[in-house]
Amino acid sequence: MVTESTSPLERALRWLATRPLQKPFGLLVHALEDPNGESAAHLMPLLDPTASMPGGTPQTRALAVWGLIIDTIDKIGPTKDSRRRNALVAAFRLPRRPEIKEPWRSTLDSRFHQLMDLPGIFGDPPPVTITPMHKAWTRAVHERLTPMLRERLTDLAVNGPAWMPYVEIGRATEAEIANDPQPTDETADSTTGYRQPSPGAQPLFMDLFVTTVFMRGRTVYRRITERLITAREDNVEAYLARALAGPTRDPADVPVRGLWGCRAEPLVASRSGAPALTKLWFPTPLRRGEKHYFSSETINENLTEERLRVNVEIDHHGIAPGRRLHGLVPVSGLTIRVRFDPDCVPQACWYYGEQTERERLQRPPDGDPHLLTIIGGAVEHTFAEKCHPRESYGMSFLWPTP
Repeated sequence: MVTESTSPLERALRWLATRPLQKPFGLLVHALEDPNGESAAHLMPLLDPTASMPGGTPQTRALAVWGLIIDTIDKIGPTKDSRRRNALVAAFRLPRRPEIKEPWRSTLDSRFHQLMDLPGIFGDPPPVTITPMHKAWTRAVHERLTPMLRERLTDLAVNGPAWMPYVEIGRATEAEIANDPQPTDETADSTTGYRQPSPGAQPLFMDLFVTTVFMRGRTVYRRITERLITAREDNVEAYLARALAGPTRDPADVPVRGLWGCRAEPLVASRSGAPALTKLWFPTPLRRGEKHYFSSETINENLTEERLRVNVEIDHHGIAPGRRLHGLVPVSGLTIRVRFDPDCVPQACWYYGEQTERERLQRPPDGDPHLLTIIGGAVEHTFAEKCHPRESYGMSFLWPTP
C-alpha cells in the first residue's frame, strides 16, 4: 500500500510497475525525453542519479536504470523460487519462467493470476486468490528492492562510469523481451467477455474511441471525438451521438459537425429537457464486420453548467481494451483527454468505471491508482480493460472551493 510516509523512490518503483499500458523501459525513456511530462513527475527519483553518466543519452540513461533494477531483483531471495523475486519479475514484466506459457498480461492483478502456474511457490495446492502474490510484492518492494536500490543509486550518483555494466544488462533484457509475443487475447471486436448489450443498443463495436475535451472555466465548450467502429449487423448507416451535457431548446444551439468520415444531422428532442442528439451519417452503409473511422466536433458557447466529470456511456456493444503504441499513442480502447482553462484547474482528477453516480464523484484516497496527474494544465487516461455495454466510464474533477 502506498502511504504518505512511502519514500519517493518506492513510489517511483510502484508507479513504474503498475502502468497497465506502458512498459517500464519505455516509461523511463519518455521521462528523460520529456522532463515536464507525467512520467518524469513520477520517475525522477530513479533517473536523477544517472546525471553522473559521461555523455549519457536518454536511451542510455534509461537502459542503465532498467539494468540496475533487473540486476537488483535478481539478487532478492535465496533462489529463483523466492516468492518475492517472482512477484517482482511479474510486476516489472521481466522474462518469464517456462512454466508461464502466455506472455505477461497488461495489469498487475492479471500478471499475479499468471503466477498461479508456478507449482508450489505460492502454496501447494496453488492459492485460489492472488492475495499471496500481493503480499509478496508489497514486502519485496518495501523491504528489499527500495533499500537495495537506494544504496546502489547513492554510490552510482558519484561514479558515472560504473553505470555502464547495467546498460548492457538493460539492453540484453530488452532484446529478450522484444522477442516475446504479445498476449494472445481474443480479437478486439470479439463478444468474448463482454456483457450483453441492451435490446436498443447501437449495433456496433468501438475498436477505438478517443475524446478530447476543452474546458472554459469549469464547463466544457468544445469536444473532439475520434472513433473506429466495427458493424455488428448489416446496413449500419449512422452513429447516434449525444452532444455536450446541458438542456437545450433548439438543436441548432449545439453546433455539431462531422470532421471526417461522417455527415452530422441534429435531431429534434423528443421531449423537453431531453439531451441533444446528432445523427452522424456514414458515406455508405456498413456490412456486418466492416470497419469505419470517423470523427466529429461539438461546440457550445452558451453552456454555463459546472462540470464535475466527463462521462462516456456505452450504448452500443462495448469498447476494446486500451492499448498505446510505444506507450504514448492510443491505438485501441477508450481514451479521455481534458485540456483545462489555465485560470481554472481542479484540485484533483480521477477516472472511474462501472460505479454509481455517488461513487463517481467521491475522490479516491491518496495513493489510489485511479488518481490522475495533471501536467501542464491537461490530463488523460486510457482505460486498460474492456468497457462493457450498459455501463459508464469517465473522469471526475474536484474543483477548488470558491
